[in-house]
Amino acid sequence: MLCETVKKGVECAFMSKKGCGFFGNSCQPVVDKCGECNKIFEFETGRYCKVYPDPKSKWLTGNCPTASHVKIEIKETQKTNPLKASKRANKK
Repeated sequence: MLCETVKKGVECAFMSKKGCGFFGNSCQPVVDKCGECNKIFEFETGRYCKVYPDPKSKWLTGNCPTASHVKIEIKETQKTNPLKASKRANKK
């Protein structure tokens, strides 16, 4: 159904004929940590996340899983088999 509370005219999974079924009866505005994420949309009532109705809860355990402005560094380490490494060392 279309949202009738804060994101007027946007499809919302929480809307029903009785109104918004989300905790607090409406979506929560974005927090400062959301920064310049490309999933933030400006509405007449403020700035809201397109993906999550409560963005603050996604930042409690670290980074938001869909944050587009956070760069995640992945360090790849090659696993070595200790048995093969010792055989290579004995060949020399």
